Amino acid sequence: MTAEALHAGLAVPHGFFTRRGGVSEGPFASLNCSLSSADAREAVLENRARAARSLGADPACLSGLHQVHGIEVAVVTAPYQPGSGPRADALVTAVRGQALGIVTADCAPVLFADAAAGVVGAAHAGWRGAAAGVLEATMEAMRALGATAITAAVGPCIRQPSYEVGADLRDAMLAVSAGAARFFVDGTCPDHWQFDLAGYCAERLHTGGAQIVEIVAADTLADPERFFSHRRRTLAGGGPLGHQISIVTL
Repeated sequence: MTAEALHAGLAVPHGFFTRRGGVSEGPFASLNCSLSSADAREAVLENRARAARSLGADPACLSGLHQVHGIEVAVVTAPYQPGSGPRADALVTAVRGQALGIVTADCAPVLFADAAAGVVGAAHAGWRGAAAGVLEATMEAMRALGATAITAAVGPCIRQPSYEVGADLRDAMLAVSAGAARFFVDGTCPDHWQFDLAGYCAERLHTGGAQIVEIVAADTLADPERFFSHRRRTLAGGGPLGHQISIVTL
């Protein structure tokens, strides 16, 4: 899947990949791209290589992270070896040929570009990271590399009709900003709400200075044929979990 703003608008090679088109089997079928999963490492490396090659990128130049739901941003000047990326939740680069990858299974993958400046970025935005400022931190890191006009695309994630949350999450979000209340509507159970993660991310991107923001229409929980989903796995009682990858490259 691609974002129109990045594809037609800027011609930046990128992709929000689904779970289709890989070599993994069983619960990881088929394009599982998480090196921290219980899937066979060789299968995951092949899946990641397929995703990179489909964008014209060298698989050896695809960098990933040890994602921790924080706000640290890594500046990539040379590729990380598979599985050796730092503990961070976003990457940026101004080096041609580098590819930046984020894995998700309900959290929002966000891809960034300033094509004129030759700077791209990728971020993993769950509710914790988004509330803490990972999206703004990514754009600041891009600006430090020369970006001035940033386009951002929020990729497939768990959407509001599927994302019921309790008072603890809502209270934590409102403690950051009372204005976050507009991203919650009443849930099906008492003291539960449906949270609009994609809309919240888009708002943070706009207020953080992104010139263009797009939300890609897809719900990871509601579409098991195309997406892995942590919430779906939890509702089913647990078990192995795969992750899809999102990549942007110069």
